Amino acid sequence: MLALVLLLGLSRKQQSSRISLLDRLYPFAGTILILDQAFWARGGLGPIDGGLPLLVLWAFFAVLSATRLVYFLGLEKRINADVLQGAIAGYLMLGLTAGMIYSVMEYLVPGSFHNINLHSDVAYVDFVSLNYYAFSCLSTVGFGDILATNHPAEMLSIVVAVIGPVYLAVVMGVLIARITASETSVEVESSLAESDAHKNTN
Repeated sequence: MLALVLLLGLSRKQQSSRISLLDRLYPFAGTILILDQAFWARGGLGPIDGGLPLLVLWAFFAVLSATRLVYFLGLEKRINADVLQGAIAGYLMLGLTAGMIYSVMEYLVPGSFHNINLHSDVAYVDFVSLNYYAFSCLSTVGFGDILATNHPAEMLSIVVAVIGPVYLAVVMGVLIARITASETSVEVESSLAESDAHKNTN
């Protein structure tokens, strides 16, 4: 269901006249993900584990969704409730993306994270604990109850810990600049209207 909501919400084309590769790739990746998820929910291929391709597709689609959401947020000229909700959704999407990537890593290299439930089947990868760890890294809180145990997991945790504050700094900078610009334009328009009204009365 989340994949369908993301696909419908973020599949609009960019504002340029030509269609980019990402505009074509995003709906294709979303459709493949939805079909694979439906196929896997019906039992897949029986004894063949189809969970890893689904997990990788989810991680890839989450990265594309987060990228598109941030891109579309940057195109907005005026700040309103929808833009603020988009900024919050972008931050949450980054956390979910990190959680999906952590899940792929834990599936491919079991034991990459200490203090989570370990299972060899993708259906039992501890998504809740890995998403909790992803958001604690993204927010740079780092409670210390879950730890990365190998170098790739450590490096990925550092990348997520850097992306979180950078996202907040950039988005807050853009939002504040847009709010300031819109307030300035309103003040300029009102002063021009006052001067025009003053000239007309004289």
